[in-house]
Amino acid sequence: MSPALFVATLGGAGRLRPGPGTFGSAMVLPLVFLGPAACLILAAALTVAGYWAARQVATDPNEDPAWFVADEGVGMLIALSALPGASWPGVALAFALFRLFDIAKPWPISWADRQAGALGIMLDDILAGGIAAALLLALGWFAPEVLR
Repeated sequence: MSPALFVATLGGAGRLRPGPGTFGSAMVLPLVFLGPAACLILAAALTVAGYWAARQVATDPNEDPAWFVADEGVGMLIALSALPGASWPGVALAFALFRLFDIAKPWPISWADRQAGALGIMLDDILAGGIAAALLLALGWFAPEVLR
């Protein structure tokens, strides 16, 4: 497996069926134990690596292949960075919110999903993770016991 394909599939998780995006999102969940700052730093690093990989392996500039899951890893890491700790309720809620936004694609995620090339592949999941993170931060402010 080439380095670009390894990054794109998060080590092969993108080849798992059904639901490669769900498997890609789940791959990064253990990283929550590193803390919010580490999740954000890793999201930034995976964004750069994922953009590079998308430019290498995506053959149709108007398609986000189902097996390309580095973007799901980025979005999930962004959502996890909003958690105050690694509690099961918080991680489960972060996962559910990110997957909901990634699948439903409300605006502006739907707009980002329509962008061509590597930018479009990565940006919709970055926004889905950001919106999930914003909701988790608000929930942590107003009802912190939910995330513990």
